[in-house]
Amino acid sequence: MAAKKKKEAVQPSVKPVSIPAEVQAALAWLQENSSERDRENLDRFAISTDKFFGVSMAKMRVLAKKLGRNHELAAGLWDTGWYEARMSAALIDEPAQVTPARMDRWCRDFDNWAICDTVCFHLFDRTPHAFRKVAQWCDRPEEFVKRAAFALLASIALHDKKAADEPFLACLPLVVAAATDERNFVKKALV
Repeated sequence: MAAKKKKEAVQPSVKPVSIPAEVQAALAWLQENSSERDRENLDRFAISTDKFFGVSMAKMRVLAKKLGRNHELAAGLWDTGWYEARMSAALIDEPAQVTPARMDRWCRDFDNWAICDTVCFHLFDRTPHAFRKVAQWCDRPEEFVKRAAFALLASIALHDKKAADEPFLACLPLVVAAATDERNFVKKALV
């Protein structure tokens, strides 16, 4: 009986792509997929930001799916300062790897309601630090940092079906105290 030859696995010789190269490729993709209609929609939806391409959320989700989960790439995209790159970063980051320091840094960069809500809804609420950040951010003077506290609380309530009632009950006085804040984007996060 002839011994069967083992087939050697052929490994493709793919050179690993660097994070900066991946960031540049993502930015190029965003620029290619921008449109005048989507730039106008930023104004239409009261999304105020200085650095944007004009890409729909649906297209940003396509990019995020292509990129896959990647903590380092998310940091690189965030650091570009581009609105759509930051939105994509929220969609691809790995919640278990997000540190409280990263949460604070990104939160300080929030410049509109859409980035604040998206990061809280798609990333921050899935981290083990979420409730602690609600308590830390709710008294902050910056409008979008304070909004983030309550957007995060709402996101946890929506996504964490196993959370006990106690942490939410402990946050009620925070909501009551913030109810007198007259700033539009804080008020809207409370309702």
